[in-house]
Formats: sequence, C-alpha cells, structure tokens
Amino acid sequence: MTDTEVLRKDNRYELRIDGKLAGLAAFLDRGEQRVFHHTEVNNAYRGQGLSTVLIEQALADTKAQDRRIVAVCPAVTAFLGKHGGFADMTDPVTDETMDWLEEKFAKKG
Repeated sequence: MTDTEVLRKDNRYELRIDGKLAGLAAFLDRGEQRVFHHTEVNNAYRGQGLSTVLIEQALADTKAQDRRIVAVCPAVTAFLGKHGGFADMTDPVTDETMDWLEEKFAKKG
C-alpha cells in the first residue's frame, strides 16, 4: 500500500509518497490571497492523477485558512476549470499581481 500525504512547508505544499518528495505546489501569500505560481510532479510519479490530489489538498487548506486563490500556475488554473468548488474564493490574475510576483522573484535572484 502506498502512503500519500500533502504537507504545507514554508511557501509550498509537498506531495510525499512513502515519505519521498513526489511533487510540489509553490505559492506566495499576498494579503488575503495565496498566489499559486508553480506546480510540478516528479517524472516517476506522472500520469497517476497525483497533481490533482496535490492541488485539491492545497486549495482545501487555503480555503480552511480563509485565503483567496490566485492561479498563476497553469496546472492550478486547469484544476479550477474542472472543479467548481473553489470558484467563490478565486480571484483573477491581474497585471498588478504579475508585477508583484515578478518583483518578489527579482529580489530572490
């Protein structure tokens, strides 16, 4: 049996399979918004629907924290398009959000 868990750590949610890092959904918080900017699942675990598990649990945790979702990441955007349960807590991606995100990454680099 495979042990699958999603844990929030720093600015990302980690998908762990039997204790090994299998994927992540990275975010930055901006006020009441949680801006999801990158999601990936390691090659060895692709094609098993694990990105759906990861994103669904990350968004559920975001909802439990009363934060709003901003989906810059295409995988999160696709998930939201297929699953309507988060529509009431999703904000659009704006030029201001993208400028803010670009500034955050420029400071790290």
